[in-house]
Amino acid sequence: MSLLDKSITKKQERPVKVLQFGEGNFLRGFVDYMIDIANEKGFFDGDIVLVKPIEFGTLTRLHNQQCQYTVSLRGIVDGEATVQNRIITSVTDAVGAYEEYEKYSEYAKLDTLRFIVSNTTEAGIVYDDSDRLDMAPPKSYPGKLTKFLYERYQHFYGAADKGLIILPVELIDDNGIHLKECVMKLTDLWNLEEAFKDWLKEACVFCSTLVDRIITGYPKDEDEKLWEQFGYRDELIVTGEPFALWVIESEKDISKELPLDKAGLPVIFTDNQKPYKQRKVRILNGAHTSFVLASYLAGNNYVLQSMEDELVFNFMYHTIHDEVIPTLTLPKKDLEDFADAVVTRFRNPYVKHALLSIALNSVSKWRARCMPSFLGYIENTGELPKRLTFSLAALMAFYSSSEKKDKALIGKRGEEEYQILDDEAVLCFFAENHAKETKDFVRLFLSHEDFFGQDLTKIAGLTDAVAGYLEEIKASGMRNAMEKHFAK
Repeated sequence: MSLLDKSITKKQERPVKVLQFGEGNFLRGFVDYMIDIANEKGFFDGDIVLVKPIEFGTLTRLHNQQCQYTVSLRGIVDGEATVQNRIITSVTDAVGAYEEYEKYSEYAKLDTLRFIVSNTTEAGIVYDDSDRLDMAPPKSYPGKLTKFLYERYQHFYGAADKGLIILPVELIDDNGIHLKECVMKLTDLWNLEEAFKDWLKEACVFCSTLVDRIITGYPKDEDEKLWEQFGYRDELIVTGEPFALWVIESEKDISKELPLDKAGLPVIFTDNQKPYKQRKVRILNGAHTSFVLASYLAGNNYVLQSMEDELVFNFMYHTIHDEVIPTLTLPKKDLEDFADAVVTRFRNPYVKHALLSIALNSVSKWRARCMPSFLGYIENTGELPKRLTFSLAALMAFYSSSEKKDKALIGKRGEEEYQILDDEAVLCFFAENHAKETKDFVRLFLSHEDFFGQDLTKIAGLTDAVAGYLEEIKASGMRNAMEKHFAK
C-alpha cells in the first residue's frame, strides 16, 4: 500500500501565504483544514509552510508524506453519527527553525507571505530577556517572531504593504495582545530603530483569537483499519470532532484577506472576542465543571455515559439553560444554539472523555467557569442557583479525603479509589478540614479567599444550602441526593 504524498493527492501548488509556527495535530486539524477548504472553494489560493519552532522532535513523517495528510472528523451531525474524511493539501513544506535556519529565515523575504499562525502552547508566548538578535534562532517564540519580522522589514525597506497578519491560537486570554507586548519589549531590548517599531504598529496586525475544536490526534489503535478504508498509508492522520469555532479579534478588518467565513467555515471576525470567550467558558467549560464530579460519584466514568444518564443529563441541561444562559450578554438564540452544539459534542460516540481528566484542578476551574454565572444569577434574581450551589457540595464531597499518595489525595467511590489532583494548598485544606463538622467545613471552604477571590459565606443562605446538600450526599450517596432534588 502506497504512502500518501503529492503523487497521490495531485496537489496544486499555490503561492505560500502562511508561515505556521507549530506542526502539531491541532493546527493541522483546525487552521490548515480550514485553509484547505477555502482553497478548494476559490476564496484563498494560498499554501502553508510549517515551522518546527523547538529543537527536539522530527519532521521525518511530514517530509516522507510531502506534508499531505488526512483529517477525519467524527461525531454527531444533524442527529446522525458521521465520519468526514478529507485529504489536506494546503501544506506544501515543513522546515526546522534550528536544523534548517537559513531556509527558514529566507521565508521572511518571500513576497507572497501575508500571515503567521502559531500554536506554541500556553507557555510559548513569554518574554525572554536572554534572547538576542544574533541567535539563529532566538530561543522563545516571541524572539523568533521579532527577528523574523525585523529581517522582513529590512529586506523590503520598511514597505507598508509587506507587514504581516499575526494569528496566535495559544490558549491564553488576549493572546495577540500579549504576543505584541513581548515583541515590542524585545525591540527595546535589542535597541532596534524607531522606524521598525512604527512598522510593527502600522503595517502589521496582531490578532487575538479564540479557538474551539476537540482534536483527538493520531488514531494509533485503528490506523491500519483506516488505511484499508483510505486505500493508502497515512502516518499523519488527525482525528477530531466536526464542531469548530475560530473567533478572530483585530483592530483592522482582515476578513477580506482571510475570507474563511465566505467559504462557509465557522470563523467570526470581530473587534471584541470577549463575549464569545465568555460563552465558551461559561457554557461548555462551566457545564463540564458543574456536573462531572457529581456524575463521577453517581457512578459514571465518561462524559458520554453522563449524557446517557437521564438524571445527570437533566442536571446539566437545566444548569446551562436555567442558571448560566440568563447571565450572559449575547443574544439568547446564539447562546441556545451554542448550548445545543455543546450537548451534541458531549454525546459524541467517538470521543472517550474521562470525567477524572476533567476533574483536575476543579477548585480553580469552579472559580473561573462557574462562579461568574453563580454570582450573576444571584444578582439577577436575588436567589441561589440550585444546581450551581449543589455543584459546590459535589466538589467538596469529591475532594473529601485525608489519604495522600504521590502528590494526590486518594478519594473513595465505594471500594474504588481515585486520585484528587490539584494545587498543594487545595489538597492540604481538604486533608486538614474534611472530617470537621459539615457546617464548619463548608464555612471554612466558602470563606477561603485564596480559592474564590472573596468570602462566599457573605452570600445569604449559601453556607446552609451547601452544608445541607453535602450532608445528604454523605448520608445517602450522590445519586440519591441528586434524585431527591433534581429528578423530574
